[in-house]
Amino acid sequence: MSLRTETNALRILSAESVSAHDPADAGHLRLANDTEVHSLALDGFACIELDFPKFTDGRAFSQAHVLRRRGFAGDIRATGDVLIDQLLQLQRSGFSSAVLREGQDAAHGARLLAHYSGFYQGDVQSPPHFT
Repeated sequence: MSLRTETNALRILSAESVSAHDPADAGHLRLANDTEVHSLALDGFACIELDFPKFTDGRAFSQAHVLRRRGFAGDIRATGDVLIDQLLQLQRSGFSSAVLREGQDAAHGARLLAHYSGFYQGDVQSPPHFT
């Protein structure tokens, strides 16, 4: 049984494809990884960028999880020091897109995401298979 559908699949973006985007655009919010998101006003935003200043700093995983649990349905994008090794956890934590750091192979990352068809434990998108 596959728990992933095209509607909740993680999109892997190249830095070049998003570099032309101005983060000051209306509907786009860029947050530092120490921003408190539990009470953040979410109205009017279509995309929230969460930063990984180092691949070892996982606070953005928690931020994404909280934003999804609060009902944010827009794009949650991982930026910064994002590695293909993190893609599956990004998807399971609530991210909908990721901008890989330079030198990462997006095609290999997509193959890694396709490797797992389902999970026993629940995540931000799916409940567990058993209770």
